[in-house]
Amino acid sequence: MKKVFMLLAVCATVAFATAQTTVRGSKLTDNVSVGIQAGGVTPASHHAFFGDARPTVGLTLAKEFTPVIGLAAEFNSVINAQHNLLLGPKNDPANTKKWFDASNLSGLLRINLVNLFKDYTGEPGLIDVKAVYGFGWGHEYYGGGENNDRDFLTSKAGLDFGINLGADKAWQINVKPAYVWAYTDGETAIGYNNHFGHIELLAGVTYKLKNSNGTHNFTLVKEYDQAEVDGLNAKVNDLRNQLSAKDRKIAADAAALKKLQDELNACRNKSNESANAGAGKGVNSLETNVFFAQGKSTISAAQLPNVERVANYLKNHPNAKVAINGYASPEGGKAINDKLSKNRAEAVKNRLIKKYKIDPSRIVEVKGNGVGNLFSEPTWNRVAISTITE
Repeated sequence: MKKVFMLLAVCATVAFATAQTTVRGSKLTDNVSVGIQAGGVTPASHHAFFGDARPTVGLTLAKEFTPVIGLAAEFNSVINAQHNLLLGPKNDPANTKKWFDASNLSGLLRINLVNLFKDYTGEPGLIDVKAVYGFGWGHEYYGGGENNDRDFLTSKAGLDFGINLGADKAWQINVKPAYVWAYTDGETAIGYNNHFGHIELLAGVTYKLKNSNGTHNFTLVKEYDQAEVDGLNAKVNDLRNQLSAKDRKIAADAAALKKLQDELNACRNKSNESANAGAGKGVNSLETNVFFAQGKSTISAAQLPNVERVANYLKNHPNAKVAINGYASPEGGKAINDKLSKNRAEAVKNRLIKKYKIDPSRIVEVKGNGVGNLFSEPTWNRVAISTITE
């Protein structure tokens, strides 16, 4: 018996040593299973092996802490074979009036021998074999009142052969041979004595409850060595540097774009001033230009202030009138450019009337002049020129 204890101690030590990489992250409620079992129990000596056998039923609640080591609470009851479940006792002796002969509640240590000697790959195989050992509390039922019942300490050693079923390996069929000792009789210490031992053979079904990881079994946690962690950190830092460089490039491009936009606005203002100066007719004649995109006759947001300038002047000078002349750049045919220049002049007119409520009678001319040559840069001739006169 000392050899048995020594073997279990060695198994438990190895199990705890191999558990460090697999149980990390598991919750207390993970890897719990419930099972039912039924079978028979018979005295180990001084009785007929089959003649004195009794049917047995029970329940098991287990918690696995690692793929190797776990604990279980097991409750078994031995049925009184002398009691007829339908007609009552076969005879009148008091000891046949009980439904059960005995019961045993045990706390058991379970060592998974398959996972102990073979690395666990993250999913159980077809067959599990567990070594089981522990102690319990037994109770025998006698007729004639509760004072005749007897309590005693038990000890149990055995095996649990399990066949894993289903795609998720959530179900298990079990065969459980074991040896159970009545360790004490409630009065004197008896120890491990075959005269007070029983052979137990049970079969049952176990269901493994679903874990927080979404499976019904242990999953492996991948370990990283320091070199691998350093390599990953280096990659992260490199990506951060690349991102910072791109941010700097975006900022530089934005600054360059702003500079170009400022230069473009300066050129436009300069061209407007030059056109107005060249076409001016003294203090009684003013001009302003509204430029258009290629092939377009829609006034862009950037040109709206030029239309508003004409409207404000007309409102502030009731005697002023305006003539609008539209032009096009050389691209395209004559018919298209004639129509496009006319539409540009009409766009300015409609804006003055609809947006700023200018009286149509104050717009003395709206004319399309086709391709213009007012500016040396051909694209600047996509314009509608408003000439104000007193």
